[in-house]
Formats: sequence, structure tokens, C-alpha cells
Amino acid sequence: MDYQNTLAFATQLDEQDSLKGFRDKFLIPQHNGHDAIYLCGNSLGLQPASAQQYITAQLNAWQQLGVEGWFNGDDPWIAYHKQLSGTLSAIVGAKEDEVTAMNSLTVNLHLLMVSFYKSKDKRYKIIMEGGAFPSDQYALESQVKFHGHDPKDAIIEIFPRNSEDTLRTEDILEIINSNADELALVLFSGINYYTGQFFDIAAITKAAHQAGAIAGFDLAHAAGNVPVKLHNWNVDFACWCSYKYMNSGPGGISGIFVHEKHFDDKTLNRFAGWWGYRQDKRFLMAPGFQAAKGADGWQVSTPPIMLMALHKASLDIFEQAGGIEVLRVKSELLTGYFEFVLNEINNNFGKAIFRIITPKNKQDRGCQLSIVCSEKAREIFDYLTVNGVIGDWREPNVIRLSPVPLYNSFKDVFVAGSILTSAVKEIGL
Repeated sequence: MDYQNTLAFATQLDEQDSLKGFRDKFLIPQHNGHDAIYLCGNSLGLQPASAQQYITAQLNAWQQLGVEGWFNGDDPWIAYHKQLSGTLSAIVGAKEDEVTAMNSLTVNLHLLMVSFYKSKDKRYKIIMEGGAFPSDQYALESQVKFHGHDPKDAIIEIFPRNSEDTLRTEDILEIINSNADELALVLFSGINYYTGQFFDIAAITKAAHQAGAIAGFDLAHAAGNVPVKLHNWNVDFACWCSYKYMNSGPGGISGIFVHEKHFDDKTLNRFAGWWGYRQDKRFLMAPGFQAAKGADGWQVSTPPIMLMALHKASLDIFEQAGGIEVLRVKSELLTGYFEFVLNEINNNFGKAIFRIITPKNKQDRGCQLSIVCSEKAREIFDYLTVNGVIGDWREPNVIRLSPVPLYNSFKDVFVAGSILTSAVKEIGL
């Protein structure tokens, strides 16, 4: 598409947008009496306008039914999580029984590593991307220590080449192959939180399996953002949060994926709990854990129904919008337009004030653009905030901005670009 950096062009794209009505399904923070330009879905998605209704329904059930709400009413809590599985499985490319909503992200990462990090003899090493989100780093450090290994020896981090910002897939695959004899697990993000790089999950998984290792992924920045096909790509396990692109509230319920090939593997360890016990015999309270079929068998604790209600409010909007593939079409156009606007600012000032470190190829990124400012980065970010653009700051000089297809418009992008232009002028870059 031939983009134009004009309000008229942005308005025209919004008028043609089949998803334009979905903006009204979210509550947008206000700035000086007007909608803020909210470009921070990579950190916390907006509240669905229906969230209060969904929560109120469950509060009413609790009020009216008490403990009988587990088995009676319009949405008996005993199987409430099953209402989420259909939409979740479509978002992450899985079969319904391969996913379940439970716990929080890092808790799930630990629980899954109990099963899938099999440290044995010389095969004990883990490969991950360098600069992964700290929770992943801390989780892996503590897991390898728990198994009696030194993280400096057991964890292999892959960093970009000198003078490059993102990883090359061929480098990832080469390092997996060169460590094949000692490798137990490859654990990557789906999308790197800092650069916004969307990794080649299928290729990484294939290489891990060829090396005799397990392939797992943290999809915190990928789930609800980009289409993935966890089942078809033969991924062993994955987990994600729901409060970013899936708009399910701060600290919202997490989710997991376990490939069906592992369902009947009796050699897998797991930290079991009552809620993961097979449902047909759960209330017999018998000793000896018998796992529920599928990913549900990795559940541990009684589900938080209010968090699941928030999650359902958002997932129902995904269904109404037509699913992740439909959202992806707009996302590519919207982020592409933002990239164009940023480049136009550089062209107009005759210098590279803003450098995008997120991959240029749309297949290698989601909504997010990570922008390095040539100078006075914090002042630029603060100027955006004061003028109603809500983004995200990462040390030492990166601004993350993410136009989300469900609630952001092309006008949002144009206005954000205009404010960035004013920032350059007023700050004096």
C-alpha cells in the first residue's frame, strides 16, 4: 500500500476498516477530556466495556447460589474454564484439549519445566534468547540450580551479532545443532519483549527435536498478537499471559499448551493438585493422583472465577471480530503505517532521529515497534506522555509503541506521529 502521512489518508483508512466498530468495545483512558492515544497493549491491554457485566454476573451467582454456584446457574463454575478453551485454542493454533487457563505466567512456566526440563547425565543444558524477559531468566536460573547445575554452564544464551539488534534464525539453529549432545531444552519467547522480534517457532522447534531436545515457548507477547500454530508446528509446551494483547486485566489468568503427544507419557514429572485430577472421580477424594485428560491435567488449584470472567469478556470479543487471522490483516497494515510515519519524520528532518530495531519484515514482528531515539530519548518519551500518548519505556533509550488492531485506529498512528514531530521541534533535536 502507498501510505500518506496525512490526516485525510488516515481517516480514509479508518472509514474502510471492517474492525472500526470494535474500538467502542473498549474503555480508553482519557487525557484532557479526550481519548488518549493508547499504544501500550504490549504491556497491558485495555478494559473491555463488557468486563463489568461479566464480573457482575459471577458476583450475582455467588450472591444467589453460594457454594451451589459450582454446579448450578447459567455458568456452573466447575466447568467454567472449558468455555475459554475453544477461543484460546484458535488463538494459539491448538486442539481444545491441548490448552487450559490457569495460574499466572511464571508459575505456569515453572510447572511446565517440572515436566519438560529433563536433566539427565550430560544432557542438561538449556538454550534461550539473550535478553529474554527477566522472569524467564530467573525461572531458568532457579530451575537449573534446583537440578544441581551452575546456570553459567547450563544456560546458553544466544545474542545478536555485533552491530545487529535482532537474532538471525540461522544462528539460532546453528547453536542448537552444535550443542545437540548436551541439550535438554530450547526455551524461547514467541516475540522478544524488547525488540519485538517474532521468532521462527516452527524452525526452532524442528531443530530442537532433531537435537533430541524439548521445545517450549513463552508467548507473553505473541498470544493474541500474531497467529501461531503450536499443534502443527509440533511444539511441546507453551505458556502465556492474558493481560497484554488479550485484554484480560492486570495480573489476569495465564494459559498453557501441552501437545497431545505428551498426554499419556507416564514418565513426565508434574507437581499435582486436586484440580488437575480427573473430573469424573475428583470428588471421591481418593489417594493417588490420576491426571485429567489433556492440558487440564496440569492444573493445580481451584480456578479464580472472577479472573476467568474477565478473560471470557475479552475472548468473546476476539470471537466477534472473526479471530486472530482477521486481526492480523489489520495489524500488518496498522503497524506498517506507523513504520512509514516514523520514517517520514526522519526524512523531514534529514536525519535518523528514530531508529526502529523491530524487524522490518512484517512476518517477523507483531504490533510492536521498538524505537531507539538518537538523543534525549527520555525527554521524547515524557513529551509523548504529557501530550496524551501512552507508550512504554525501556532503558536505556527504547520507546515501545504498539498499535493494536482491536482498538487502535490509523488516526491514532497519525496523531502519535504528529506529536513526535512536535517533540523533535520543541526539544530541539
